[in-house]
This record gives sequence, C-alpha cells and structure tokens, in this order.
Amino acid sequence: MKRSAAVRLSATLATAALAAATGLVVSTSSASAAVTGSATGYATQNGGTTGGAGGQTVRATTGTAIHSALCSRASSSTPIIIEVQGTINHGNTTKVSGSSCNTAAGVIELKQISNVTIVGVGSGAVFDQLGIHIRESSNIIIQNVTVRNVKKSGSPTSNGGDAIGMESDVRNVWVDHTTLEASGGESEGYDGLFDMKDNTQYVTLSYSILRNSGRGGLIGSSESDRSNGYVTFHHNKYENIDSRTPLLRGGISHIYNNHYVNLHESGINSRAGARAKVDNNYFKDSKDVLGTFYTSEAGYWQVSGNIFDNVTWSARSGDNQPAGPNPTSNTSVGIPYSYSLDSASCVPDVVNRTAGANKGNQVSNGNCTPQTPGPTDPTTPPTDPTDPPTGANLSLGAGADGSSKASGTSYGNVIDGNLGSYWSPSGSTGSVSVKWSSATSVSKINIREAAGSEGGIRNWRVLNNDTGAVLTSGSGAGVISFPKTSLKKVTFEITSSNGSPRVAEFETYSG
Repeated sequence: MKRSAAVRLSATLATAALAAATGLVVSTSSASAAVTGSATGYATQNGGTTGGAGGQTVRATTGTAIHSALCSRASSSTPIIIEVQGTINHGNTTKVSGSSCNTAAGVIELKQISNVTIVGVGSGAVFDQLGIHIRESSNIIIQNVTVRNVKKSGSPTSNGGDAIGMESDVRNVWVDHTTLEASGGESEGYDGLFDMKDNTQYVTLSYSILRNSGRGGLIGSSESDRSNGYVTFHHNKYENIDSRTPLLRGGISHIYNNHYVNLHESGINSRAGARAKVDNNYFKDSKDVLGTFYTSEAGYWQVSGNIFDNVTWSARSGDNQPAGPNPTSNTSVGIPYSYSLDSASCVPDVVNRTAGANKGNQVSNGNCTPQTPGPTDPTTPPTDPTDPPTGANLSLGAGADGSSKASGTSYGNVIDGNLGSYWSPSGSTGSVSVKWSSATSVSKINIREAAGSEGGIRNWRVLNNDTGAVLTSGSGAGVISFPKTSLKKVTFEITSSNGSPRVAEFETYSG
C-alpha cells in the first residue's frame, strides 16, 4: 500500500472512531448549515458577527462532540459551524484537549477561540442543566437552541448558574432564536439567564424567550464593572421573572420591540451610568419595569413608543427610582446601525409567533408581519461597517488639529491615509478635527481605529466646529452619517472610551 493511501485510511478510521466515541459527524461541506438570517444590532458593529461562516460544517449530538469539533480545527480561529441535535447534558459533556481549544467538563466551553457557530437542527437542541460559557472569545453565533435549568448550587452545577454567560474580553456575539429558562430563583440554585461582564462588547440577543427565573440577566458584575456595553435586545419575550430584564451597569444598550409579561420586582434596571434607548416595547402585568433600582448610582434612559399595560409603579425613595408612572427621557442615545421598528401594539403577537427555539427562525420586517429569512450564504462576506463610503476622501490634503495628543502621536496622522499611524488624546477623552480653508459639504465621516485598539472608542459626538452645533452622536467607530452640512471644520469628540482610544484615520465624504 502506498504511504498516501495509508495516511488517508488512518485519517478515515480516526474520524470514524471520533464519531463513534463522541457523537460527532464530520462533513466537508461549508454550505449546508441551518443558520438563517444575519446578525442585527450592535453585533453588526466592530467588524460584524459572522460566526463560523465559510468553515466546515459538523453535526454533534453530545457535548463532548461539540468540544471535539472545536479541538479538531487547525487553529483556535479556524471557522466552524457546529449543528447540534438532541439533548446535551452532564453525562455526555467531557473535557477534550487540543491546541485549538480550552474546554472543561460539565459546561460548553467557548474559551479563547473565535469564528464559531452553534445552531440547533432537526428535532431540536436542548442543553439540559448545562450552560454555555463564552470567555476571551469573539465572533460567536448561537442560534435555535434551548438552555434550561442551569444551577450554581445544588446538583448538578454548571457555568455559575448562567444559561449563557460571557466574560473577559468577549467581542461580537449574536444569540438568536433561543429559549433560556430556569425553574426558580437564587434560593432554588439558579442565577442569570443571559449575563455579560468583564469587558464584553458588541452583543445582540434577538427573538429569544427568557422565562421562569429570578434573574433575566445583567451587563456588569458590579457597580465598578463598567467596561461592558454596546448590547442590543430586540424581539425577545421576558416572562415570569423577578428582576434584571436586564440589569445595566455602565455602557450603552438598545432595547426595542420586546414583550415583557409578569415581571415581579423590577424590569430594565439602568444604573451606574448606563444609558439605554428603550423603544416600542410592550410591558404587561408587571411592576417597576424601568428605572434605577437598589443603588444610589443612577442610570439613564431614552424612551419612545412603549406601551405600559397594567404596570404598577413604586414611589420614588432612596435607592429605588422608578421611571414611571409616566416615563420620560433623561438622556439621548445615538444608534450607529439601521433597524426597523414594529409598532408596540403588535409586539405581543409578533414576538409570540417568532421568539424562541424551534419556531422556524422567523423574523419581523418592521410591519408586524413574521417572515422566514433565507439561509446565510457562508461564501458571501459581510459588509464591513468600516468600509468607506463611495467618493473622494476629503480629508486627504486637508488640515487637522485637536484638543490634545498623546506622546508620539499627531493630529496629522488621521488625514495621511496611513492606517499604521494614529492620533490618541492625552487622556481617555478628547477631540480631533479636520479643517479646510473654505466651506466644504460633508455628510459622512469614517472613523478607523488603529489595529489592536478596536472597540476602544465608546461614546462620541460630531460637531460643526464653525457653529458648535452637534451634528450627531453615538457609540463605536465606523461610518457615521448626518445631514449634509457646509462647514470649514468638523470635529470628532470622544466622550468616553475603553482604555486609550486611537484614531488611525478620520475620513470625510460629501455623500
């Protein structure tokens, strides 16, 4: 037998053995995955969220098989789509070792990896008493799965009691059409259904059901953990939950078209400087659905189009500051992505028909009409939100100045067309401007962050420096649009950041 044939036979036998031992079925196809639609909300920012698109597709029927699929990749960033069918539990989830993974028994461990999709297929995927833990990872998609009864105390325990938990430098996660549920609160051994902490950013939770739990979920583990944010919650149903739908500590969240039913103690708890844009949600048979609760450190909200149906409000006192009975905005939040709002009046119907696992992954088109998205084409790359608009970059040949500059940086570095150089303020905030000798029409700018500092820019304002008018505000780098304005100087002002922000290019376009 020739050596190449022997090697192929050995590989075939090894694959068969792996499948038999772990419940992993390996496919060479990269186009048969059951993922539908594409990421929405903040998960589209910071380069976008595509999961394992373009990678190999495998089928897993055990937790060990999921770990084996991660560990069998060429590297920790090799794209992979893992189709899951059946019940994943403690009995079939063991640790698997390899250079492209870092797994553990008793939990689905997505640690120190990237470019992974986990999608339920066939008769469904149920993670029973077993949580999904995302740590130091990026570009993750979880779609069409049920995670239930994950405990932090009692037996068995998994993932600190979180159905899905993210922590430690997590970026770009899209969780879609999932059912996350418990059977009680902390006294029964459960914790949160959807938690994010320790520098987790650019996350979207969409078309999901969260129910029967003491705690819906949080952003930030304590009042000092304010490094998280840019999270979108839309078309979800929160039902029979005591509090944290969600709890926000610092950062920005966009919460729209969600259906809240039977929230017993409090709902959206914005605190510790958090800012939430709360649009066209439907709250029913609940208490204190929005405000700052259980702390003296206030949070903020911008509200519009919400319906409050049989909602009761506590009196404002001390650490409890409900937004009602007539909620009004106390901040403004700019949203950098496009989205379509359903009318709040149809949210209960639309969400009941679309949210949760095994609903066909239907979505809404903004007209209160569920529809089925087509399959995701893994061969088509997503649009990068940092791709510049068409036309000439007006910054080339212009001038630049600013409020301050860190040692070794220059204002001119943002208009030189070189992504290898950058301007950084002397602190965590500051401004940089592009200027011309005569009035110039501008309608778009593109803020490109230096390599390695992506996500450093948090909140910002764009100013017409001639008049001081705020043209727009928002969060995160990328393409920013505003009404076409004739001006001699446009200013990009960073009002908050994560670490030291670095602007490689400040591009300007007429549009």
